[in-house]
Amino acid sequence: MSHLRIPANWKVKRSTPFFTKENVPAALLSHHNTAAGVFGQLVVMEGTVTYFGFANEEATEHEVKVVINAGQFATSPPQYWHRIELSDDAQFNLNFWVAEDNDSDELFHAKKA
Repeated sequence: MSHLRIPANWKVKRSTPFFTKENVPAALLSHHNTAAGVFGQLVVMEGTVTYFGFANEEATEHEVKVVINAGQFATSPPQYWHRIELSDDAQFNLNFWVAEDNDSDELFHAKKA
């Protein structure tokens, strides 16, 4: 798996508010992925967020581990299963990038229980 570059002609479809350990959505801490045609961009403002990438929805062992420190960002390609862990002082947000002509409101999928 390689973290592909977001195409230059894509746009931000939606940005989240800033999250911390106190308000991070539970779905981000468990297996989830971005929808087809959607790149996720995780931007860390404070602390550290660790990104774990998985080969598929059922995988329990990560194949990718990326530590993202304050002032850094990382991207997650479309339809790639992942989860995150936060340091106690972490503050971050997410940007969802899509092609200019993408009108879909579908941005991500959580693992089915």
